[in-house]
Amino acid sequence: MKPRPVLMARLPFLALAAPACSSLGSDLPEESPPLASMEEPPALFVEPADEDARNALPPGGYTGIHVADGRASLGGPGGLGSEPIGVLVRKVVENSPGDAAGVREGDLIIGAALAGGPEREIHWPSEWRAVELAATPGAVLAVVVDRAGVRGETNVVVAQRVRRPARAGAQRFREEQRVGVVLRTATEVEARTAGLAPGAGAVIVGLAPESPWRGAGLRFGDVITAVDGEVVAHPQVLLDAVREAQSDAVLTLRVQRRTRAMEFDAALSRREQATRRIALPPLFSYGAERGASELSILLGLIRHTTTAAAWEWRILWFIRFGGGDADRLEEVR
Repeated sequence: MKPRPVLMARLPFLALAAPACSSLGSDLPEESPPLASMEEPPALFVEPADEDARNALPPGGYTGIHVADGRASLGGPGGLGSEPIGVLVRKVVENSPGDAAGVREGDLIIGAALAGGPEREIHWPSEWRAVELAATPGAVLAVVVDRAGVRGETNVVVAQRVRRPARAGAQRFREEQRVGVVLRTATEVEARTAGLAPGAGAVIVGLAPESPWRGAGLRFGDVITAVDGEVVAHPQVLLDAVREAQSDAVLTLRVQRRTRAMEFDAALSRREQATRRIALPPLFSYGAERGASELSILLGLIRHTTTAAAWEWRILWFIRFGGGDADRLEEVR
């Protein structure tokens, strides 16, 4: 029996159109583009020169336990998108109080309390630093540790700190979906001036002109210390509150502006939507994005492409002509 021809062979026009139809949407972006209007003053790209002021601050007690964000621990509780359960012990100084108490690198500290006092949950490094700052030499800290999923408790006898911890480098965080803000971790001087422990607080170093927080009265350099009554123990606390809030929510932000404590009610926003592509395959398609556009007629029989610097027409797939910017400015007459 003679094989029957495939339907696509009988309809070559549709055979050409099918790939064009099946490819629609395959190159859709997975992330929103950066906010083109974001304002980040160059002066705020560097931290304040406040090392002398930092050295003058009370150093607090010493345990010899160096901690990091608990979300960095492999297999540890809490994920990158959630509040960490405990802080990761990154290093224990040899012969330090923490070493004598049996704390080990890789442990998770999930709670601490001065002997006889209430236990404080530990989620962020700043909360552990707050415990160290509050402890006087000779005080006993009851430290709750998670070691490979096994919970235990040990006592750390706090010693006198004779040298300040190394200065922590600044980190920057961008929120471009609902606020349009760039945040920096606060320096120790900024944090402690605001009544926070080192590592806490979030400094505004970038704002979009259309940001609802700008309209609410927030300014560059403000240190956000609390959101809806929760202390900003890390900038991620603020970012999580923004991400998880309802679309019509108004966040109450407590702010330190130089030496003045302030409070703002700040709304949220959302990204504008723009038409980027129109298509009627195989007859016509048009797309535009970030200063570039492309027009195609009859499966590319006629195609016009533009960018910010050049343009081109293509006819019958092999006839091309176009133009673009030269490597010099026009002479002003």
